Amino acid sequence: MSNDAIKSPSDATIAARGGWVPEFVTRPSAPPIYMTTAFDLDDLSQLDAIATGREAGYIYTRDGNPNHEAFAADVAKLEGADAGITCASGMGALTAALLAMLKTGDHIVAARVLYGRTGQLINHLCSSFGVTVSYVDITDPAAIRAACTPKTQLGLIESVSNPLVEVADIPAVVQALGSVPLMVDNTFATPSLLRPIQYGAQLVWHSASKYLNGHGDVMLGVMVGASPLMRKIRGALSLYGMNSNPMESWLGSRGLRTLPLRMTRVSETALTVATFLGTQSAVTRVYYPGLPSHPTYALAQRLMPRGQGGMLAFDLKGGRAAVDALFRLLSEAIPFSPTLADARTTLSYPAGTSHKFMTAAERAACGISDGLVRLSIGLEDASDLIKELRDALSRLAD
Repeated sequence: MSNDAIKSPSDATIAARGGWVPEFVTRPSAPPIYMTTAFDLDDLSQLDAIATGREAGYIYTRDGNPNHEAFAADVAKLEGADAGITCASGMGALTAALLAMLKTGDHIVAARVLYGRTGQLINHLCSSFGVTVSYVDITDPAAIRAACTPKTQLGLIESVSNPLVEVADIPAVVQALGSVPLMVDNTFATPSLLRPIQYGAQLVWHSASKYLNGHGDVMLGVMVGASPLMRKIRGALSLYGMNSNPMESWLGSRGLRTLPLRMTRVSETALTVATFLGTQSAVTRVYYPGLPSHPTYALAQRLMPRGQGGMLAFDLKGGRAAVDALFRLLSEAIPFSPTLADARTTLSYPAGTSHKFMTAAERAACGISDGLVRLSIGLEDASDLIKELRDALSRLAD
């Protein structure tokens, strides 16, 4: 036998094809991360079988990946939906759904109060793609019915509004829309506190970067609903390249394991902190649906009996200057961070971040003042947060 016949592969070949271990039968205790661009196929018949759904498998991570599927499936189960899709962000999930469901000439009925970028995206569809929108007060069923036309293809609301935390009467909105499907942003409430599909919504989406993950370290979105509609939306997200990556989806799945515990904790702490803020002279108004003073308190008790979440807002005397001073005073304890639902408590300024794309008049119409502060409650002890807020607010009032 020649030396060539028994020669091992070269270093280059070994290195290029490395990273594998023999097949084994024990299951990992934690889900693995499938950090791969593509999946190897045996032959063309297997390609056809997987592409047509006759055989379970994956081809290309932009089209699907086990980590994508695991996260979306778990959120769908929590929300009471058939199926789901993951995207690179909450805005990506919304974009994929709108592109899949709407065409030129179609009409949307949307809540007047929405996350600023959601409104910005809808307005972009109107100006660039010939979609029309009617923004309505969703507390007025007659206004919703009046806004619907034969071309209305979608209703769009938030289960709990950003930033004034107003709880939507989802059953009333569904009834007013009639046959028009309703899409609900459930980011603030999460399925641990409210499940819009239970009340008649067809689609639910989240910025999964927020509570679903819960640790401030991913950029991820998810949309759930009926299987036929999700297949259509999946096609749009693949075509436009809005998919998430496996690591982000894996982190989202890890975060879901503690979601109910975290939502119970932040709801309890938020109510305690909101009650405290109502006693402070520097604060003119507190917005939290767990307070009897909130306009949607009764609705929150009915639709969210397990808790009203960790988001609250409050108005400061002195407007923007007072907000800036408060943020400076709290910077070492409760940081100003233009996001929400981290494990730590954070502050944000809606007029300058989430709703900065609106005009001053539009913000005023939505109740967003220059002195409005949004507070995202984290997992700290309530007494520590109250001490930090009391110290800063007392100095602000001096």
